[in-house]
Amino acid sequence: MQTTADYICAFCGESNTTFIDLSGGFQQSYIEDCQVCCRPNQLYITVDEDTLEVAITTDYAG
Repeated sequence: MQTTADYICAFCGESNTTFIDLSGGFQQSYIEDCQVCCRPNQLYITVDEDTLEVAITTDYAG
């Protein structure tokens, strides 16, 4: 099952939307390029087990 979630780019501060594969677990981490400035963001994803609400924090990758 997939859902979408928004995050703020750690470099340029612009909002991005990403797909989250919920079958990947309730704690996920991966690198995704910003859709605006193309710089790599380390995404830390937490999915609430009860509500399936997604929270994303970002950090500089590279």
